[in-house]
Amino acid sequence: MSDPTEADGIAGAGEAAEPAQPANGGTGERRVRVVLVDDHRMFRTGVQAEIGQTAETGVEVVGEAADVDQAVTVITATRPEVVLLDVHLPGGGGVEVLRRCAPLMGDADRPVRFLALSVSDAAEDVIGVIRGGARGYVTKTITGTDLVDSVFRVQEGDAVFSPRLAGFVLDAFASTDAPPVDEDMDRLTQREREVLRLIARGYAYKEIAKQLYISVKTVESHVSAVLRKLQLSNRHELTRWATARRLV
Repeated sequence: MSDPTEADGIAGAGEAAEPAQPANGGTGERRVRVVLVDDHRMFRTGVQAEIGQTAETGVEVVGEAADVDQAVTVITATRPEVVLLDVHLPGGGGVEVLRRCAPLMGDADRPVRFLALSVSDAAEDVIGVIRGGARGYVTKTITGTDLVDSVFRVQEGDAVFSPRLAGFVLDAFASTDAPPVDEDMDRLTQREREVLRLIARGYAYKEIAKQLYISVKTVESHVSAVLRKLQLSNRHELTRWATARRLV
């Protein structure tokens, strides 16, 4: 996951977020109601500051949620046009939100459309939420201006993807074969998979903690759990294991 506080990405807490450029040329004609679903409050605050200046962007943030149950409640109550949905959430993840909101997505008169906004660029995450009904998938390195544009495109019914992620979807739906089951990966939680990938990419514990908004001790606990579940001895073996499965 790329750090959401990167200079070219969405502003994080503590940064002075530059307002996104008007998606409608400043005319105020286009409007879209949005719900933010992400378990990191600081990130939600950054997104709100970046795109939620309605007079400039046309985006009105009408609700926020930090887990699956909150998301379903808020989305049902507010009926937004677009939901910005994180993939990894307490309570079952973004796929569970999509499953429980399927009737809203299928409403012919007032469809609720979902755009995944995640730190993960893993193929299985992308394919999972698209199969669940999301209209697109972008990563958290996206700029505020591009995110506003993506939200309006999804509202209009378009499919939107970060460039390299579109290939995952095309490959997945071009094949009739189900992806092979990896029993070892199935033993890991979503958070453990995130930590695994970052470790395999050479990130230090402090860097991982910063990117995932968790403590260094929590990172250490996740690494210990991953090593135990995969029956590996150290991070070097873990890196080789992940590389062999093309997870890096």
